[in-house]
Amino acid sequence: MMSNHAIQTEIDASYLYQKLADNESDELIAHVYAQMSAIEKSHAEAFALKENINLESIFKPSWRAKTLNTIGKIFGYDYVLGTLMDTEKSISNAVIKTKKEHKLELTGTETNHVKILRSIVEKDSKRAGAYISKFESRHRSVGGNAIRAAVLGGNDGLVSNFSLVMGIAGATAGGSGVLIAGLAGMLAGALSMSLGEWISVKSSQELYENQMEIEMEELETNPEGERQELALIYMTKGIEEKQAQAMATEVMKDKTHAHEILVKEELGINAEELQGSATEAAIYSFLLFTIGAIIPVLPFFFTTGFSAIAFSVAGSAVGLFIIGAAITLFTGKNVWYSGFRQVFFGLAAAAITYGIGHVVGIAIA
Repeated sequence: MMSNHAIQTEIDASYLYQKLADNESDELIAHVYAQMSAIEKSHAEAFALKENINLESIFKPSWRAKTLNTIGKIFGYDYVLGTLMDTEKSISNAVIKTKKEHKLELTGTETNHVKILRSIVEKDSKRAGAYISKFESRHRSVGGNAIRAAVLGGNDGLVSNFSLVMGIAGATAGGSGVLIAGLAGMLAGALSMSLGEWISVKSSQELYENQMEIEMEELETNPEGERQELALIYMTKGIEEKQAQAMATEVMKDKTHAHEILVKEELGINAEELQGSATEAAIYSFLLFTIGAIIPVLPFFFTTGFSAIAFSVAGSAVGLFIIGAAITLFTGKNVWYSGFRQVFFGLAAAAITYGIGHVVGIAIA
């Protein structure tokens, strides 16, 4: 029998694409989103029909979809698109698997929504190349990764410092030294994460900038070769040779625009992504790690001993569950399963370090 979860996934995708369409100022891109919503809804209807399910009366947008919509209202719908498109691969795989199991016809729309979006744009405009570039730059510059980084950054801080605090608590029976060790671990971890983030972003920017400079040199020294190369790229995307040649010729009239297209299509680099600040990324990384790392330390500001340990474990368990639940925004998994799985592994890590700390504490005493 068709999984209700699979149908729910299609409904959520349809709901979110429609929200994107409703809040998109560019009419062309809004039209793309609306058609994507219709495609997802048609998938859900086909599955529901196969199982004799009344789609409208049973399935509504889930809490996950509504939460993502709320995030979109607050932070901008680029966040929603980033998260939604990040999950498209798993959604497509699930759709294909289900259709094969039920011997439903594969239409070709299941594997690559970018191809669907491209075909919609080409159908609606002869200036396909320019619009494709516009849409894909919008798609790749979205901030879904920022939300993911926030969740995972908080998780790193919580799990690592929780384990450290429990290790020290095991050795000292929750003495005052736990607070100092916890704060030191929080600061050291946050500084390490922020420095690593700064180096990562800065190094990537420098690498991409060097590749872009090389591409510009090639464009200036051999424009005809680059035009042919661009035409071939369009042809590999399913565009007929004559149209591909015309699109490449049109693009090459503007050297700056041609450079942007070649960098994106040939090197896979989105120039907009290079505008991010390494310092800003480092600051966010520091703050997010600190927020997670302070949770297991807080009880030791007010008390010591086993009562502080108990409060630390309880607070950390709640934090772990919230993080596990938040992760389902990206994975689409069951909230309770993901939340308690996060709690289990976090508590297991803390229990191991507590046990080791206790043994070491006894040995030293």
